[in-house]
Amino acid sequence: MPKATVFLLLTTCAIFLTGCADPNRDAVKIGMNIELTGEIPAVGASSKNAAELFFNALNEQGGVSLAEGPKKKVALIIRDNGGKADQAASVAQQLISSQDVVAMIGPNSSACAIPAGEIAESLKCVMISPWSTNPKTTLDQTSGQPRRYVFRGCFTDPFQAIVLAKFVTNDLGAKKAAVLYDVSSEAPLGQATLFRDTFTAAGGEIVAFETFTTGDKDFSAQLTNIRAAEPEIIFLPTYYNDVPLIAQQARRLGITAKFIGSDAWSSPEIIKLGGADVDGSYFCNHFSTQIATDEAKKFIADYTAKYGQAPDDVAALTYDACGLVTEALKAGGQNDREALREAFAKIREYKGVTGTFRFEPGSGDPIKSAVVLQIKDGAFQWVTNAQP
Repeated sequence: MPKATVFLLLTTCAIFLTGCADPNRDAVKIGMNIELTGEIPAVGASSKNAAELFFNALNEQGGVSLAEGPKKKVALIIRDNGGKADQAASVAQQLISSQDVVAMIGPNSSACAIPAGEIAESLKCVMISPWSTNPKTTLDQTSGQPRRYVFRGCFTDPFQAIVLAKFVTNDLGAKKAAVLYDVSSEAPLGQATLFRDTFTAAGGEIVAFETFTTGDKDFSAQLTNIRAAEPEIIFLPTYYNDVPLIAQQARRLGITAKFIGSDAWSSPEIIKLGGADVDGSYFCNHFSTQIATDEAKKFIADYTAKYGQAPDDVAALTYDACGLVTEALKAGGQNDREALREAFAKIREYKGVTGTFRFEPGSGDPIKSAVVLQIKDGAFQWVTNAQP
């Protein structure tokens, strides 16, 4: 073979190999394990939007500042878990083992976050769930001790239950409550039980405690029982996609009791789907655009300009989760899982768009305040704050 031909082939191969090099090789790789399809796709969409907004802005400034060496760009690797527990665990395994991410943001739903957290813990990779409120997310399921590598960006269900029980008792003056929840879903099950216990401890009476299963569309039997019990309020700790249908069927049966919801109601989709049937309802949440701090106002403006709508609580919590990971990367000083975990565990206070995060040593659960919102005139209206 002529020398010129050999040289041309070698040059072509070199160019090809250079062109096929991993563009993320020198970047800090952060994974996202989120619910882009399935029962709650609006949750995944909000989470994706907020993370891309945060890291695109960071990369435009040169990337994250590590204590050792130059700034590094962040490569966001996004995977869909379909809102299913087994897929969330599989995605966690793939992101950590195959994609070699230094940290994982998500899942958001508790049903997905709990098994994904088990994978993250076993593979020693930091995971932060922006929206999972179930206590099991950050706890080892065998020992009951805190997981070392798993954190969350939100308050927990026990705190939420206390907030709601006190609100309906003290602010609404309710003495009789009914509960209707999805028995097959991790977060609603825990929230229903905790609300029942805290409401009765406050002197209230649970007159009906009804269940359904994910995918059910006919709630007439449960609602007929609730109507006969004559509650003043009905607690519906279920995701935003189920609430409108339940509310519609309840109103058709002549039930006039106020609906009370958990943070699972937070997507604006509930207003679009529920209309007048959910108007006047109250729910507990992590964030309100109406009481925004200066940090939050900039985030709200940037998010609205980019996506054409105001951010919901999932977006705000995800944005803060990105900020916490970045803070730990800066403090840890290197693109390394163990260094990141040690730096994350040392964060005691962080000022985010959803408020101030305070972490106690050895705990992945922040101490944070909550807000109570009302669905009124086609919008979420701030009602009150609840401090821890």
